[in-house]
Amino acid sequence: MSNLISQHLQSYRAQIEEIVKDLHDLTIKIKHDELAKMVSELRNRIHEPFMFVIVGEVKSGKSSFVNALLKTGKEITKVAPQPMTDTIQQILYGEEEEVISINPFLKKILIPEEILKEIAIVDTPGTNTIIEHHQEITESFIPASDLIVFVFEAKNPYRQSAWDFFDYIHSDWRKKIIFVLQQKDLLSAEDLEVNKKGVTEYAEKKGISNPHVFAVSAKDELEGKEESSGFKSVREYIRQHITGGKAPVLKLQNNIQLSQTLNERIASGLEDRQKQWNADVEFRKDIKETLDKQEVKSYKQVDLLSENLLAGYDRITRNKEQELVNGLSFFTLLRKSISSIWSKKQSPKDWLVNLAQELEDQLNNELKAKLNDGVVDLADSVQQMAQVIDLKIRTSTTILKNDHDVFSDIAEKRNRILDELQSAFRTFVNTSDNFTDDELFPDKSTLSPNLATGSGIAVIGIILATVTNGVVFDITGGILTAIGLLFAGFATRGKRKKIIEGYREEILKGREQLEQEVDTQLKTYIHNLKNKIDQNFDRFDLMLEHEEKQIKQLTEMYQGIDGRLKKLQEEIEEKV
Repeated sequence: MSNLISQHLQSYRAQIEEIVKDLHDLTIKIKHDELAKMVSELRNRIHEPFMFVIVGEVKSGKSSFVNALLKTGKEITKVAPQPMTDTIQQILYGEEEEVISINPFLKKILIPEEILKEIAIVDTPGTNTIIEHHQEITESFIPASDLIVFVFEAKNPYRQSAWDFFDYIHSDWRKKIIFVLQQKDLLSAEDLEVNKKGVTEYAEKKGISNPHVFAVSAKDELEGKEESSGFKSVREYIRQHITGGKAPVLKLQNNIQLSQTLNERIASGLEDRQKQWNADVEFRKDIKETLDKQEVKSYKQVDLLSENLLAGYDRITRNKEQELVNGLSFFTLLRKSISSIWSKKQSPKDWLVNLAQELEDQLNNELKAKLNDGVVDLADSVQQMAQVIDLKIRTSTTILKNDHDVFSDIAEKRNRILDELQSAFRTFVNTSDNFTDDELFPDKSTLSPNLATGSGIAVIGIILATVTNGVVFDITGGILTAIGLLFAGFATRGKRKKIIEGYREEILKGREQLEQEVDTQLKTYIHNLKNKIDQNFDRFDLMLEHEEKQIKQLTEMYQGIDGRLKKLQEEIEEKV
């Protein structure tokens, strides 16, 4: 049988080799050791013959099956009453017979048999072996296999460990499986038929469509009873589906299929990673919207506080202006002047001094009450917002979990950043210094002494009260001082008009300054506090930015590999 590979198959092999190289680069890029190892093994075996992997329980007759299948007249794999196959044995073509020990768990047996130019056989430890490393090594050969031969003891093909191992095998690799019931000579024809049917039904239930089940006797085959041994059917299957020039093409197609399986596994992980990124972007957007809404809400509360302050300010100053106008009328002044000469009643000057004091007392009492009410509402609102954000952090959507098939390291990194964010945010809201503002308190000297008794976000009320009280009473104090000086300069009724105009001018000036200062100071504080809260998410934002670039880059790599694999598969199907 010819083992020559045509020119176009050589070209296809070169293409698949280049694609697998890029796939290996992708597995290294995502830092997935298991996938990188699988692809590395695939790269190493591209030029090897079509590979059979023989699996089954200890004493199921795997070694005898291999000896009978090759039928070289020699015991290629040792058969003994006790388990002998304690290593993986890879049987390959060689010009001279030779055994090469690769490591304690793998050896290569080279044999000058013609069929081994087209196929290689891997005899594995039993699926129920307890020897350390065996299952791990056996499993590493499964993905790179071209055909998996499941060997069962014909008397009992239902042992749990064999079917557990079958369940391990990835669904995309199960299409490359045939089932062999060995040692059929130990069973009656009726019992053998029952067990063949049982294995067929088992395989179908586990997702194998039209499973190939063979019954053989290695003993009969080696004794020359070829008609009854059952190996003729196995060899015919191999001849029709693998040898006779088909092996190189099947090998290529299997390489493409395995590459697609591994690439799709990465793609599935990337899809989860993209979903997690989308969820995190929405989470971050939600946080920003929460902060923006709170800023707008707080600004409205400041506007309402300002309106209430000005309403009280206007009512009191209007009343005092009316008293001033009435008190400075010609007849009232004349009466006050005469009365002060003949009695101890107030002179016009004393009356003005008392009026200024009453104005100060009423403004202080009115504005202080309104300030306290407004500041409490504003502080409560900000504190509730902080609690909402803390809850959003703790309940953020997690799609990429720590045990993720492909991106567990990315999941762990993300969860670590999120945990640190939760911790940092809680520390932030519990640290009072975070709620002071250098722009409002450059030297901290104007802070209320009560600030020291506050903790974390609870000090907002104290801080806001400090800001607003300081602003308001600085302004009203300045107004009242100016009005006091104005009143103190009163000497004659000729200055009546000037006094009233001066009063109105100072009151208007104070009103405008009060409105502007309260609005500016409180809104500046709120805006700065919003930015401070948002800065807690800086590291999370950097992660999102990095993830966006990584996902895009890895997706482009995956799509490039996927497109080239599909194109190569189509070309092979058309021309071969």
